[in-house]
Amino acid sequence: MSPPAKHSPQITLSVGELEEMLSRAAELGARRALIDVGLDGENAELDIRELRSLLQALRFAKTTALKTVIRIITTGLLLALMAGMAIKFKLFGGSQ
Repeated sequence: MSPPAKHSPQITLSVGELEEMLSRAAELGARRALIDVGLDGENAELDIRELRSLLQALRFAKTTALKTVIRIITTGLLLALMAGMAIKFKLFGGSQ
C-alpha cells in the first residue's frame, strides 16, 4: 500500500456549479441510455408515443381477455346449474 500523498488537491464548488455539473451528467446519461435502446434521432418522440400506445393496447387486451374468461366460467356454471335443475325436475320427459 502506498503512503498517502502529502498534498492532496481540494476542489471547491459552489452549489450552483455543483447543480450544473450534476445536470449535465444526468442529461448525458439519459442521452446515452436512449442511444443504447435505439430511441435517438429525429423519430424518437414518435417511437416513444407508439410504444406507449402499444402498451396501452396490450393492457386493454389483457383486461378484456380476463373479463371474457370470467364471463365464460360464469356462463358455464349457470348452464350446469340449469341442466342439473332440469334433470332434477324431469323437465325433458324422462322415464317415470
